[in-house]
Amino acid sequence: MLKRTSDSTILFVLIGLSLVGFALHRTDALAPAERTTLDAVAPVQRSIDGVVDRASNLVETARRLDSLQQENEALRELVDQLMIENVKLKDETREIRALREELQFKRANPSFDIRAADILGGQVVGHDPSNPLSYIIIDVGAGDGVQRDMPVTRAGALVGRVVRVGEEAARVLLITDPTSKVNARVQRSGATGIVAGSVDGTLRLTRIPADAEVGVGDIIITSGYGGNFPRRLAIGQVTQVHRRNVDPFQTADLQAAAGLGALEIVSVITDFQPTRTDDVQ
Repeated sequence: MLKRTSDSTILFVLIGLSLVGFALHRTDALAPAERTTLDAVAPVQRSIDGVVDRASNLVETARRLDSLQQENEALRELVDQLMIENVKLKDETREIRALREELQFKRANPSFDIRAADILGGQVVGHDPSNPLSYIIIDVGAGDGVQRDMPVTRAGALVGRVVRVGEEAARVLLITDPTSKVNARVQRSGATGIVAGSVDGTLRLTRIPADAEVGVGDIIITSGYGGNFPRRLAIGQVTQVHRRNVDPFQTADLQAAAGLGALEIVSVITDFQPTRTDDVQ
């Protein structure tokens, strides 16, 4: 009986307190206390909101970074592919240009039987100080009608001559080799001389008579004298002339017309038969 009375009392007290609180709220009597509570809670709530916003921003940034990384990888692959295609296109364009030049030379010289050839390895080799030979290897040989001493050209400019022949390949000694000698003349004046190579790979016109006309910019061509090369093949252009009063001859430095440092396709004149000195009695 006593416990039931206590429970009823506690219930009445709680109900009374609730009614009092409701009345106080309705009459704004608790407004100062509520404001104090809100003021205390607001900074904490703002901090929580800030943490949530930053976490959300970090998640979104991570997603964007992952997306950008994927896009960058795709763009990098595209750039690499375009670069490879560009290199191939440039290489094909250069080859087409070289073939067109060879075709123009053939049309300008219908009497020549010309065999086109690729440079094996794509590089000029040699320049060893102990064995200063300058040569290239081409992918045509005896099976293609190539023989020793046949002239080799690039678009009508003299490259050298065949010095060794295999069945499917041949070695070409360049005109810049120190053992190379080519009878030549100055196209403008007709002055003659001998184009010789050198150990350092430079090309020089030697044995020019002291009173002959030769100047910077002059084109030097094969003279055909001696029968080792056809006439009128371009050899090079004069870049400097050396004269001394005490010398009976002039010399001139040349820039090779064939662009010997970047050969890719050359032609062998297979119907030209050079005159060998050992055949002359």
